[in-house]
Amino acid sequence: MASERTNRHSSQRLAARILVVDDEPRLASTLATLLRSCGYDATEAHGGRRACELIDTQRFDLALLDLRMPEVDGFAVMTHLENQQPACGTIVISGESSFTTVSRALRRGALDYIRKPFDPEDLVATVKGVADKQSLLKAHENIQGRLEKSEALHRYIVNSSPDIVFMLDADGRFCFINSKIESMLGYKPVELCGQHFRHILDDRDVARGIYALNAPDISADNPRTLEIRLKTRGSRRATRHFEVTAFPIDPQTWMHNGNTQGGGSGQNACYYGTARDVTERKEAEAFINFQAYHDLLTRLPNRALFKDRLELAITHAGRGSQKLAVMFLDLDRFKIINDTLGHAMGDRLLQAVTQRLESCLRKGDTLSRFGGDEFTLLLPSIHGHEDASQIARKLIKALKAPFLLGEHEVFVGVSIGIAIYPEAGSSMDQLIQNADIAMYHVKAKGKDSYRFFSESMSIDSTNRLNLERDLRLALKRNELRVFYQPQVCASTNRIMGLEALVRWQHPERGLLYPRDFLGLAEETQLISQLSEQVLDQACRDVGKWIRSGHRDLRLAVNLSPVEVEHPKFVETLMKRVKANRFPPGNLEIEITENVLMNDLDQISQKLRELADMDVRIAIDDFGTGYSSLNYLHRLPIHTLKVDQSFVKAIHSGVDDACIVNAIVAMAHGLKLEIVAEGVETESQLQYLRTLGCHQVQGFIYGPAQPATDISKLLAHTTVRTALSG
Repeated sequence: MASERTNRHSSQRLAARILVVDDEPRLASTLATLLRSCGYDATEAHGGRRACELIDTQRFDLALLDLRMPEVDGFAVMTHLENQQPACGTIVISGESSFTTVSRALRRGALDYIRKPFDPEDLVATVKGVADKQSLLKAHENIQGRLEKSEALHRYIVNSSPDIVFMLDADGRFCFINSKIESMLGYKPVELCGQHFRHILDDRDVARGIYALNAPDISADNPRTLEIRLKTRGSRRATRHFEVTAFPIDPQTWMHNGNTQGGGSGQNACYYGTARDVTERKEAEAFINFQAYHDLLTRLPNRALFKDRLELAITHAGRGSQKLAVMFLDLDRFKIINDTLGHAMGDRLLQAVTQRLESCLRKGDTLSRFGGDEFTLLLPSIHGHEDASQIARKLIKALKAPFLLGEHEVFVGVSIGIAIYPEAGSSMDQLIQNADIAMYHVKAKGKDSYRFFSESMSIDSTNRLNLERDLRLALKRNELRVFYQPQVCASTNRIMGLEALVRWQHPERGLLYPRDFLGLAEETQLISQLSEQVLDQACRDVGKWIRSGHRDLRLAVNLSPVEVEHPKFVETLMKRVKANRFPPGNLEIEITENVLMNDLDQISQKLRELADMDVRIAIDDFGTGYSSLNYLHRLPIHTLKVDQSFVKAIHSGVDDACIVNAIVAMAHGLKLEIVAEGVETESQLQYLRTLGCHQVQGFIYGPAQPATDISKLLAHTTVRTALSG
């Protein structure tokens, strides 16, 4: 008999009539064909209007609906179906995937939601599950009719129910409870009978439960349904959520059946109820809500939640005449690490950064991930700038120590912009925008620090945006120019090398110098593209002069710290050199002492690799940074460039030139070449010659010049001869 019932149920499922609705005929036909191949009776409807016509004339067990259709959309079809055939189930198949659309469809009665494009196997499995469920629902309705005639069958269904079924006496004590309570919560039915229902309720829900049962309008036609938390056996706090439905009954109508498998007889029952476990649904709802307002990688509030909290904090601060601070944090060097080690390591780094930042916060502060490597921080109820400064210093200090990612030890810093309410803005958008502006000013001044927003920054920000737009266009339009400043032998006046210096021929502002745009290029990640164009042009120009007879001519190029710190710096540089067929032995790269000291071990390795390929290394602006004899001895350095500020100190007195004397003497002792920058007068030149300075460069030989002028200089024996000519 069991086999016969199974076969009959299977044939009913296979014979289920299904309406397939889509405004794309080919897709509707494909769906219908797929369902027919599985034994279903499928009917196609091309569009919502045709679907409504079929619903009026034919009966269906299940409808597969698209939502977005012209004239009559899927929601309208669902309404029509509910009015005409309420027993027909609905599955939505749509490309719409927003939470609002999915939620609306499910609220309107959809039994499931399949997103386009779909997997045929998944779709068939979903249809099977829903069709089976519909079949079970219909079977349940039949059983309900039979229950009215058979109390014994009623008892059987109660004890086989997937829900907890219970009865309470007038005082709220259990007088019957089915065996489902044991598998769900661990109680034996017999041990609960005679206990008040509060025994299994979470303490926070007891009052709500008592109030619901004592409501004056509760009846069998108007039952009470509420979500409450029930405790598992032996626990103090509830761990599972249940949807409880209860209503009063007449004790005289309940007749005891001795075959019940639950606890208690049900005598003296005044309330009948069921409890359905909805824990998984509640957890799913909580997760969906968490997703909507949190960043899943760091578990921090996202942009939407941060703005909600900021709006609320502004309202409170306005009422109480208080101050608050908004911080905009941007990680330094994160992009380099992410590009080099991969996104997985980048994600791990963001999680580690989050933990350190959270350790610096006060109770009530809100740290959010705003996007990428950007964070925002809300500091409510501060007394003034010093409170914000203290937090900012803690955040910077927290990120100073290296991060260990697998076998890699990496360093990141943070640039922080701060906007104080109300002086830096009275609205949410103003405070966030102004904190962002202040952060960019930190980036421009060297990173790894903090600054407060001031009104003057707004003007600078507007100019910066315009200049950034123009710089992007300049790179596309080849507006960058390479000028060259000769490095001249102090004793023979021969040109030994050329330092490549970038200029920007702006279409409206004329010729711009590096100080006007290089900082912006670094901030906006355009520095690599800019340097690539400059290096290519310089290699082509100087390479041509080398091949024309100036075999020993050296090309000196300044490199940005951003480029040197990149793990693929050596590979990228040599790729450009080879692409332009430039001899590596004629190339000299100039870096500052500060770049070396940022990460001495990593930079040392890169410089050794370059030196092994005959590239020369020069320390630019020597004397203005760390000036450590230790690194001069350890690294493959060929040249020291004396900063022009020391050269300018050379006048008639020897005391003013003591630093130059010391640098030149040290270079001689270490067998390094010396290039003095910023030489402008004959007296400076003569003094440097007497010291034994090898090479000089500066305005005494004229400003940096374009390639056409340099070609003329190189045609003469010495630069002095060319200038006098």
